[in-house]
Amino acid sequence: MTAPAIPPRPPLAELQRKAEWMALLTLAVGLHALEAALPGLGPWFKPGLANVMTLLALYLMGPRAAFALAVARVALGAALIGTLFTPTFVMSLAGALAAGAVMLAAARLIPGIGPAGVSLLGALAHMLAQFVTVEALFIQQPAIYYLLPPLLLLAAITGWINGALADYLLDALRARRHAPA
Repeated sequence: MTAPAIPPRPPLAELQRKAEWMALLTLAVGLHALEAALPGLGPWFKPGLANVMTLLALYLMGPRAAFALAVARVALGAALIGTLFTPTFVMSLAGALAAGAVMLAAARLIPGIGPAGVSLLGALAHMLAQFVTVEALFIQQPAIYYLLPPLLLLAAITGWINGALADYLLDALRARRHAPA
């Protein structure tokens, strides 16, 4: 009887990429949990700091890694704070899916758009998806849309701030990668 074959080790670059993605996911889940503990700025509104990690993943690792990070962050964050499969989770997941799709499309299709613009569009998509989800599944009252304009304004502001923060972090990370050891 022969011993089972040991699979070859993955290349170091692949392991490093996975470790970087896991680090971004860990930070995103931590920020998600932190935001859950903070008082909201309105119904269904948090500043979206965890989205900074999604933006970093988008610009450093590509669209697939960013979209996977956004979905994993919502699921793991909800499991951590105890909201998995609750209306809050459904709203957060709907927002993350919409924001992820819009951010990936914007980064790919709008020439010259940077992280701030991508984040702003993602924040608006997130807020709109939450409202549509709430109205369709939980509160069948069109009157909730009266809350939408001020919350879209807040989403645009925080989306831009998060994007500017991501842009700053991207510059710092890229400078560090190219700095002599």
